[in-house]
Amino acid sequence: MIAHRFRHPRRRAILPFAVFLCATLAAVSAPRRVAAADQKNLLLNGDFAKGSEDQPDSWRTESWINSPDAFQTHWHSYADKPSETEVDNLQANDGRWMQPLTVAPGWYQLSADVRTENVGAKESGASISVMEDGIMSADIHGTTDWQRVTLYLKVSGQGADIDVALRVGGFGSLNTGKAFFRNASLIAIDAPPPNATPTYDLNAIRQQSAPAPIGSPISLVVTFAALAAIAWAGWRIYGDDDFRVFNALRDAISGRPNKR
Repeated sequence: MIAHRFRHPRRRAILPFAVFLCATLAAVSAPRRVAAADQKNLLLNGDFAKGSEDQPDSWRTESWINSPDAFQTHWHSYADKPSETEVDNLQANDGRWMQPLTVAPGWYQLSADVRTENVGAKESGASISVMEDGIMSADIHGTTDWQRVTLYLKVSGQGADIDVALRVGGFGSLNTGKAFFRNASLIAIDAPPPNATPTYDLNAIRQQSAPAPIGSPISLVVTFAALAAIAWAGWRIYGDDDFRVFNALRDAISGRPNKR
């Protein structure tokens, strides 16, 4: 009887602790589930549900050859299935639906469902891309059923302005055929999954494509030293009075104002 009396208080003490531990674990894990389910699509009208007159809201069209006999686009709105956009390159072209965005620093996942009809096999096919050098998903050729394509983009610094494109063809790689796009999304993520491809660093790409400065500090020093040597030689040969014209010419070449 004595042993029986001492076991019950211990059980009553352990029970509240177990309840507290379970509640704590639930509180820690719950925000992660909410965050994963609450990812926001940064693309406006990414499901193409809104629009009018063959034009989805928040999207515009562009092409390398912008004429009706070379490039056409359409918006297909359905009540019983996802709406979609169409790019039809009637001639070899780089045609696309586009949307401009301003994004904060971080990693992003850009995705869309794509299907194709008679997209040429040689040049760039149907893809989703960012309008920078070579930033594009795997491209699709031929005639295919719906498939999901994805790319991962890193933005550094203060963020960036980008243009998202749903595209047939590419820069310097014009192609023909039709592509249909639906369920487009741009989502902020912590980092790409392991071994994810393709991945791009936007700032690194922009730095590589920036024009190199013409000349260098060393070449400027050499240029002014040569001008000084010419001026000294001219003064020794022609004298101060006759060399004024040469000085004016030297100042004009070097970009300095004439002090006379």
